[in-house]
Amino acid sequence: MSAEDLRDVSMIDLFRMEADGQAQVLTSGLLALERDPTAADELEACMRAAHSLKGAARIVGLTAGVRVAHTLEDCFVAAQGGRIRLCRRDIDSLLRGVDLLVLIANSPEGVEGWTGEKHADVEACLATLGAVLERSGQLDIAAEGVVAVEGVVTGAGSREVPAAIAHEDPQAPGAASLTGEGTDRVLRVTAESLNRLLGLAGESRVKSSWVRPFSESLLRLKRLHRETAHTLDSLRDALPQREAGDEARTALADVQRRLTECERLLADRLVEIDLFDRRSVSLSHRLYDEALACRMRPFGDALQGFPRLVRDVARSLGKQVKLEIAGETTQVDRDILGKLDAPLGHLLRNAIDHGLESPDERRAAGKPEDGVLRLEARHSAGKLQILISDDGRGVDMNRLRARVTERNFLNAEAAHALTEAELLEFLFLPGFTLKDRITDISGRGVGLDAVQDMVKQVRGTVRISSRPGHGTTFLLQLPVTLSVLRAVLAEIAGEPYAFPLAFITRIVKLSRTKIDVLEGRQHFELDGRRIGLISAHQVLGTSEPPPTGDELPVIVVGDADQAYGIIVDRLMDQRELVAQPLDPHLGKIKDISAGAFMEDGSPVLIVDAEDMMRSVSKLVSAGDLVSVQHAPVVAGEKSRKRVLVVDDSLTVRELERKLLGSHGYDVEVAVDGMDGWNAVRTGRFNLVVTDIDMPRMDGIELVTLINKDPNLKSLPVMIVSYKDRDEDRRRGLEAGAAYYLTKGSFHDETLVQAVVDLIGEAAA
Repeated sequence: MSAEDLRDVSMIDLFRMEADGQAQVLTSGLLALERDPTAADELEACMRAAHSLKGAARIVGLTAGVRVAHTLEDCFVAAQGGRIRLCRRDIDSLLRGVDLLVLIANSPEGVEGWTGEKHADVEACLATLGAVLERSGQLDIAAEGVVAVEGVVTGAGSREVPAAIAHEDPQAPGAASLTGEGTDRVLRVTAESLNRLLGLAGESRVKSSWVRPFSESLLRLKRLHRETAHTLDSLRDALPQREAGDEARTALADVQRRLTECERLLADRLVEIDLFDRRSVSLSHRLYDEALACRMRPFGDALQGFPRLVRDVARSLGKQVKLEIAGETTQVDRDILGKLDAPLGHLLRNAIDHGLESPDERRAAGKPEDGVLRLEARHSAGKLQILISDDGRGVDMNRLRARVTERNFLNAEAAHALTEAELLEFLFLPGFTLKDRITDISGRGVGLDAVQDMVKQVRGTVRISSRPGHGTTFLLQLPVTLSVLRAVLAEIAGEPYAFPLAFITRIVKLSRTKIDVLEGRQHFELDGRRIGLISAHQVLGTSEPPPTGDELPVIVVGDADQAYGIIVDRLMDQRELVAQPLDPHLGKIKDISAGAFMEDGSPVLIVDAEDMMRSVSKLVSAGDLVSVQHAPVVAGEKSRKRVLVVDDSLTVRELERKLLGSHGYDVEVAVDGMDGWNAVRTGRFNLVVTDIDMPRMDGIELVTLINKDPNLKSLPVMIVSYKDRDEDRRRGLEAGAAYYLTKGSFHDETLVQAVVDLIGEAAA
């Protein structure tokens, strides 16, 4: 922090910040000294940390903190001079001293809290540390009192930061974090401010993509200018020389001159707006990336307490454990990192107590006496993977199967038929444990249940694998960030909804003939399982459209225990969305978790999958499910042929839709080439009518993709474009179009006749 940032921070708060940082240095150093008591670098770091804490405690008037820190410093100085060699018992005493310093710093009673009845705790700690110093002959443990510091105001309201608080030694660890010196300064920012910043950056990123379609619409305007100029040229040439008066020719020439000037100005503005578009998109993406990086912290920030935890738990159980940590620099979302402390602590304690053997057992098994615990974080396939593994005895499958039977979860025959992966899932059940007795560390069956709950909260998964005699591994797969989610967009009642990819099991096109009814409920088979089926319209309370087509787009949400197929109107595509919290005044909206903006700025609601599962369960329990009927066919009525119209012009889309619809065709529209490509893959059409010049994907690319797809290559495509040159026509037909038509033919029945020529009359 800079001096400006510290101006409103009280002296005692500064000391607490100092104590937390230096306690981490001391703890890490002491654990390293336990392995190598003569490590000079670690002894130097610990001595400096204790020395700095002593000076800081003296400034704020914490006499108890000064005495403990001074004694710790004396112990490290004696070890540096070779007068004592720190043993494991000494490390225990020094760690208790560090713990006491943290308690002193964070005591809600402040300075007064350690001058009264808690004085005995300080004296007991000093006596323990004194025993360490006795071996070196140094008995001065600051019993004579503390030298007062004159001229220093120690009240909580102090606003000036004395130089000494930064550190008596400018080279002491952590100095840069308080003085602002060093390559990276640390600033304190509230989580709410950071979330607002990221939300605005995400909105800026979305809004910046609006310029490109606007620029392309101006290109169409430029083409219209050019066509108008050609029309005027034709008009001028068509006027008889004798009949056209000078006044008419002058007016015509003036119109042409003005039109040419408009075209030139428009061309200049197009160049400018294209340059602005590129700069705006680049800037908004860089802004968003930087804002997102503010939410990311290295995985190592969550690990400071784990080496100490592993050491203390192993000592209490009489085991020898070495903790290996990999991927400390892996970047993790701040919100996810804050949730990892308790689950990882559960898994580490579980591994030490359940998995790792005692030294005698390991020797008998031909293993080293020291068990190995490995904690690793890495990014893989767009996910954060955290692995916790041990080289212990592994899970006893026979004992696990017997415990499942004892708890009446399954009978013996069913339990025997389970695979190892299915059997291991029982370990995550609340209250389930393989321990026969409850201890302070385990036996209640709540640890793994808590781990799974946290993982589900952040849209992740946890898996367990085990090899008898070789160890157990837990794999946590979590999103890299909670701010950006990958989702599948689906259209329901004309509106887009985003289904988070983490909750989706499968996406299928379900034939109506595959739907079965059992006890009044509709099901279908997927990978050997029966999956319940329900319409998204019923869950969300929207009006149900008339059924069309023989296949239903279904999104299967849930997990292995419970899954439902949600029928949507149309599948769109997969997107990365910046989740935006809804206005808190709205309260909790049923089945909706947040909102987002798409590239064109249009809003989309993000589905709360777990809430939707609860809504479905309520409908099932109440027996209110509405069956999905087959598409109604009136006797003697022929089914209508379906046409997909793809054009980025709203006017052209509606003109074609109404024209073809009035002749009996069932018409669906898409706003650009990408939207058309997604529609043609998820729906069944008899014909595609497309423009050429469109954003994201032009018509030539769309025709090429359709002809390359083995399932779509028989689908005829008609190009309808303003481009009427022979080379444009040849390019479209070579790409695979079955028909090329210019948009000037709208005033007559040429379009309808071309459609009839390709696919016949509307009713088959």
